[in-house]
Amino acid sequence: MNGLKQQAANTQSPAGTAPWQILVVDDDAEVHAVTSLVLRNFQFENRPIQLIDAYSAAEAETIIQDNEDICLILLDVVMEHENAGLDFIKFVRQKTGNRKVRIILRTGHPGQAPEQNVIVDYDINDYKDKTELTAQKLRTAIIAALRSWRDITIIDANRKGLQKIIDALGSIFKLQSLKKLASGVLTQLAALLGMSRNSLCVSSGMTITRVAEKKLQIMAASGEYERFIDCGSEACLPDDIRESIKEAFQVKQTIKKPAALVAYSTSERGTENVIYLSGVQDLNEWETKLVDIFSLNAAIAFDNNYLNDELEETQREIIETLGEVAEKRSRETGHHVRRVAEYCQLLGRLYGLSEDEVTLLGSAAPTHDIGKLGIPDNILNKPGPLTPEEWLVMREHPVTGHAMLGKSERSILKASAQIARTHHEHWNGGGYPDGLAEESIPVFGRIVALADVFDALSHDRVYKKAWPIDDVTDYIRRQRGEQFEPRLVDLFLEHLAEFTGIKSRFPD
Repeated sequence: MNGLKQQAANTQSPAGTAPWQILVVDDDAEVHAVTSLVLRNFQFENRPIQLIDAYSAAEAETIIQDNEDICLILLDVVMEHENAGLDFIKFVRQKTGNRKVRIILRTGHPGQAPEQNVIVDYDINDYKDKTELTAQKLRTAIIAALRSWRDITIIDANRKGLQKIIDALGSIFKLQSLKKLASGVLTQLAALLGMSRNSLCVSSGMTITRVAEKKLQIMAASGEYERFIDCGSEACLPDDIRESIKEAFQVKQTIKKPAALVAYSTSERGTENVIYLSGVQDLNEWETKLVDIFSLNAAIAFDNNYLNDELEETQREIIETLGEVAEKRSRETGHHVRRVAEYCQLLGRLYGLSEDEVTLLGSAAPTHDIGKLGIPDNILNKPGPLTPEEWLVMREHPVTGHAMLGKSERSILKASAQIARTHHEHWNGGGYPDGLAEESIPVFGRIVALADVFDALSHDRVYKKAWPIDDVTDYIRRQRGEQFEPRLVDLFLEHLAEFTGIKSRFPD
């Protein structure tokens, strides 16, 4: 038998809706036929039903595991064996953990499974004797079960949406966290309004840097629209959705489309946002207000994110400028700090750091030599070798740099202070200022140490000419396990072409 057979008596779903899926589990083909006949043209809340046939508990187990959208199970007791239906209930509730699906037990052998025992001992929602089950009683029981499944689904969707919001609160100003937050609220909103799970939150990004571009950016999505997240722009949207969204931006107000709502809002800073919700029926005044409130708050949240981005970008520019000041004072090109930042990000990514860590490393690396601002010019720019006394003074710049940056609680400056102090430590413990060894050296310091030496050796300095690239790589290879962490050296040499590519993009 075909367990996924849809009964011909059922009507086709209206656009934007899906049928209520009911699993009929019975070893009697006549029961399936009568059930289909009784439920012909049956609808609940303007949605038809889809009957899925299973002729044994074993067949039903396979179906229920593969289909989480089944709302209701009409279940016989005696099939392969006298307790097959009861065993199937345990399978659904305990093995699959499905507490949401409604189960109506229909038995022609009430003596085999007495109601007073079964209703207490098994997690079912109704018990019917087939000999007393009229067509109207069956329809009434199904309506009650579907209504219960609907309400449980709404509560579950709200719970999941709320969990996404809670997960996002710890790092509210991170873009990905804001997307998670918006996606969670979209899920709640769609569930509360009884819509489908498909929704989009689109922002035009009307900050100064985006006003000229007039580009639309997808900030969050749910349901089948989640596939548009990776694309991020309007180009990947279906034509009808894209045109509806553009229309809302053009008229600057919420518009209704057949089976869809396009909610428009704008913030005080001029950021415009649209929420596109599919599967929308007629909304009452409260529901419309709910959509408007969420849309407005989404605009405020994205505004906060744009402001935070501007703050972080300003911090990065200040850090990079400080690094350039230190390099220029030592008569070295400002491109050194840019190259070192690029090397560090590449090496950090190869090493397996998270994208947040890679970004922080690239932002903090430019000030690795900020302590050189405290070194006298006659030592800093001496064209020849330093005397032992001068070298002692030069070795103070990591501590000086740490002292300059270490008082801040900002993550970028804290990382910068750490790098300034540790980028001259050696893997074998022979570095300075603290004689740290191996993994006691912070990973940012280990990465900057290699990147800084590679760039310094391959470019002119006041005290030397640039080394040939082969000599540079030979030196780094010899220092594997001595000055540098072995794994970092291996990654650097394996991807040497990428590092020399960065070197070529930012020449002196």
